[in-house]
Amino acid sequence: MAMLEEQLKVLKTTFDKYAGKDGDKGSLSKAELADLLRDEFPGMAGDKKQLDQFFTGLDGDKDGTVSFPEFVQFAATLLLIVFGM
Repeated sequence: MAMLEEQLKVLKTTFDKYAGKDGDKGSLSKAELADLLRDEFPGMAGDKKQLDQFFTGLDGDKDGTVSFPEFVQFAATLLLIVFGM
């Protein structure tokens, strides 16, 4: 398997690991997103107000959840920030 393909699988696997704890495997609730941030990005979750703002920013369609496409946008934005592209 090519390296990029492996990394895309990691992205989907990470999303799937946290999505669905509330019964909807197709999206992340605010609590699931908080768990993901705490586990995958220690120190990034911040306080409740920061998490609320972050969640609101990710929830592009304002349906109260973060879908996989919204999560991918987050990952792409993070990639650009980290690598300064």
